[in-house]
Amino acid sequence: MSESGAPQPIQVLVVEDDPLAADAHALYVSRVPGFAVAAVVHSRAEALRSLERLPVDLILLDLYLPDGHGMALLRALRTAGRTTDVFAVTSARDLTVIREGVSLGVVQHVLKPFTFPTLRDRLRRYAQFRSTTAGAGGEAGSQAEVDRALSVLRTAPEVPTLPKGLSAATLDAVTQALRDAGGSGLTASAAADRLGVNRITARRYLEHLLEGGTADRRPQYGHVGRPELCYRWRD
Repeated sequence: MSESGAPQPIQVLVVEDDPLAADAHALYVSRVPGFAVAAVVHSRAEALRSLERLPVDLILLDLYLPDGHGMALLRALRTAGRTTDVFAVTSARDLTVIREGVSLGVVQHVLKPFTFPTLRDRLRRYAQFRSTTAGAGGEAGSQAEVDRALSVLRTAPEVPTLPKGLSAATLDAVTQALRDAGGSGLTASAAADRLGVNRITARRYLEHLLEGGTADRRPQYGHVGRPELCYRWRD
C-alpha cells in the first residue's frame, strides 16, 4: 500500500531487443490500470542490472536477446533464488521452448504479433491471480480454492481485436508466408501473388506485422523507378 492507502502498482520490467517493439510493449503496460513500467531494457545484461537495483514484480521477457536466450536469463534468475514472475513475449512457437518456460515458472506465453487487448487481458488476469493468492493469509482452505486461483491464469482469453478490415485468418496466412520466405523476405506484390489478394491488402498486413515488432522493412533496389519495400520476419 502507498501512503494514501491505495495499492501499489505492479512493477513491470520490459526486456525486448527491438526498440520500437519495446516502446510499444511499455506503452501497452502503462495503459493498464494497476501496472507501471519499472524500466525498459534491450539485453540480458541490462535486465540483470535493472533487477539488482529496482523493485520488479513481473518481467515481460523477449526470448531472442542480442547477448543470450531469454530462457538462459530465466534459468540464471531461478538459480539465484529470484522468483519474479515472467511473461514470455516472443515469436517462438516451439513447444519445447514453451514447456521449458513452464518448468521455469513462466506464467504466460504471449505470441507476437499481439494487440493491446491481448496483453491487457493477460495482465488483468495476472493481477487477479496475485490478489487471490495474497488473500486468506497466503493459505488455501481447500483444493477448490487452489483450483480457482490457478484457473484465473488459464481461463480462455478475450478474442484480440485486429485493426478494422484485417482478419485473423489472413494475418495467419501472411505471417506464415513471411516466415517461409526466410532471409529473402517478401514485397507486398510478392505476398499478394502468393496469397491471392491485392497488393494494398497484402501491404496492410505486412505493415501490421512491422508495427507489432515481428517484421523488418527495408528498400529493395534493382528495378527501374522507386525501390519496392521488402519485409522480412524477425527471428
